[in-house]
Amino acid sequence: MLRFVRNWKALFLLSLLHVGCGDAVCTSRRCLAEMLIKKGFLSQPQTENCTHVIKVPFIEYQTLAVNTKDLRLVSRLQAKIEWLDPELKWNKSDYDYEDVVLPVEKVWTPEILVTNGIVSTMNHNSKDLLVLSDGTVRHSVVLNAEVNCEVNLFNYPFAFDSCPVAIQSWSDTGCGSNLVITTVYNADGSQGDWQTESVELQRKSDSRQYILVNLSIKPTNPFVTLLMPSILILLADMVSFALPLGGGERNGFKVTLVLSFTVFLNILNDILPGDSSCSPIIRTHFCICLVLLVFSMLVSLVLTRLAKDGSLIFCCGSKGTVPDNTEVKADVSVVQISSPEEDGGMLKRVVNFLEAVDADTLKKDRDLKFANNLDKIFFWFYSIGGTMYFIAMIIVMVQYKCVVNHFEFWY
Repeated sequence: MLRFVRNWKALFLLSLLHVGCGDAVCTSRRCLAEMLIKKGFLSQPQTENCTHVIKVPFIEYQTLAVNTKDLRLVSRLQAKIEWLDPELKWNKSDYDYEDVVLPVEKVWTPEILVTNGIVSTMNHNSKDLLVLSDGTVRHSVVLNAEVNCEVNLFNYPFAFDSCPVAIQSWSDTGCGSNLVITTVYNADGSQGDWQTESVELQRKSDSRQYILVNLSIKPTNPFVTLLMPSILILLADMVSFALPLGGGERNGFKVTLVLSFTVFLNILNDILPGDSSCSPIIRTHFCICLVLLVFSMLVSLVLTRLAKDGSLIFCCGSKGTVPDNTEVKADVSVVQISSPEEDGGMLKRVVNFLEAVDADTLKKDRDLKFANNLDKIFFWFYSIGGTMYFIAMIIVMVQYKCVVNHFEFWY
């Protein structure tokens, strides 16, 4: 009987222990997270006015590349966002925690777009997000965008311009979202030949806000690969006037310069930036350089002709000249003694021949001197004009600003 009573008491205590454990409530963070996940609210929080405010306290901007061929700006933006979801708040008397971590796919998250982006993707920076006890949700996202930006390339290789990166939610009217951006920070300022000088947060209206990216090109590499060769080739063309007109060395050298510059332009065809409303003036510069080289070559050829023949008419030779291959052949045949009249006639012919040779020599010297004077005059005009042209072209490349409308995507 005593054994039965003891067993009964043990069974009673075990049953009480079992009932107590079954009625216990889980109050850990993980249980809180599971409770919020089971709510399954995957739609946007919708208040009475049906507009949800998305706060963006911080955006880290980075320029990845500037495509001067297709006129596109490749950017990366990392944004910290937070919004209020009343359905995710909890009573701290039940769960005494300030925050909890939830999976991203179990909670509604806002979508941020780049308005003027040809390609725009938003990715979550983490698979989890943070939820506070009052329903505030904090998260971080990464936007990769390829923006159609008609960069002002008129001053290339001293180009500088500003490109807007417009940020918006999936809808800013009706039951949409209102983005409130606070701060924008430039993460990395150097990308290849381009330098991101600064980024500014600006607004055209309450619903139209954008990041203005101020860009400038580093002139060292383009100057060395583009402008410097053209300057050196024209300088060599100017120095080639030191070669004499005769002999053909100068003409051959100038033809070589023209061919070299043509090959140089063909090689640079893939390097030069694309065309736009503000076409790069460096294309015009190369065209003018080629015209100057060809004009200098033609002038040198004409002056060579003038120095040799004293005439610019190519279809016929000059008159009154003695051919260079004129030879006086000695007559070794035995002649009979002629009369004094015949001797006088023969002597006169010899004198006339020698006078013609002297006249031809004097004419050649006079033509060569005249051609050399013209050559010197053209050299000074060419040198001074070429130097003034290069100075004026560089000033225009640096100072002139071509205006481009970057906000055509807003209508």
